[in-house]
Amino acid sequence: MNAKHKPLDEQVIVVTGASSGIGLATALLACERGATVVLIARSETVLREVNADIAAQGGRADLICADVADRAAVEQAAATCVQRHGRIDSWVNNAGVAIFGRLEEVSEEDNRRLFDTNFWGVVNGSLAALPHLRASGGALINVGSEVSDAVLPLQGMYSASKHAVKGFTDALRVEVEQVEEAPVSVTLIQPTAVNTPYPQHARNYMDREPKLPDPQIDPFQVAEAILEAATDGGRDYKVGAMAKMNTSMAKLLPKIADRFSARQAGRQQQEASPRQPQGALYRASNDGRVHGHRP
Repeated sequence: MNAKHKPLDEQVIVVTGASSGIGLATALLACERGATVVLIARSETVLREVNADIAAQGGRADLICADVADRAAVEQAAATCVQRHGRIDSWVNNAGVAIFGRLEEVSEEDNRRLFDTNFWGVVNGSLAALPHLRASGGALINVGSEVSDAVLPLQGMYSASKHAVKGFTDALRVEVEQVEEAPVSVTLIQPTAVNTPYPQHARNYMDREPKLPDPQIDPFQVAEAILEAATDGGRDYKVGAMAKMNTSMAKLLPKIADRFSARQAGRQQQEASPRQPQGALYRASNDGRVHGHRP
């Protein structure tokens, strides 16, 4: 079902991965439109700076430092949010990490850490939020990707994690909306490549600095889709023309999609040498930027 939820200026919205990129854009836009936003990320220093900036602009925000890979920490974050603000109206599972490298080269430890954040972080947030969203008639919004349907060479495990996010979200939607008929909407957001610090935060196995293939859309375009889901619900949102094209091609013309995807391998590398190959896979980025560095 497509649920109708409270207007943004009456909502308490939780956003994970709120210290940079899409998460930060979503938090800023939601505060601008009157929501009370709870920022969750590992980067406590950045969260405090963002919180202060929002307050200086007259917005309402709060922060909780937590790693979404830690189920107990996420459950505690949800409980803290309700204790402080009385309820949760929308919960946005956005936090994610990336790895650039061929599948045969990436260590199992790094792959598991990626899944702990990208997949289990979504599971942890969803299951922690659901009891509170049932009580408020709220929205659960999970950020997947166009590679929840398509794939991308040199980001194979990231693609696999986003396929897993889609499978989990779709199954949860059926259980919650259709079987249980709960007053909760479960939405998947599938953006195309977005101009965020994502490549700079990635664990990099390549001998050159990573980048995302162009064209890239603005993070605030994704934030708009997320906030639309927070008020209107909906099954899924493909954000950006390339997301619509790539997901459709993967379903309807898979062999052609494979060939098209193969061409993206060389478009994910800059001429520069790697700057921070360890990235933010295991540590907070402490970045605080919405947009990324364009080569």
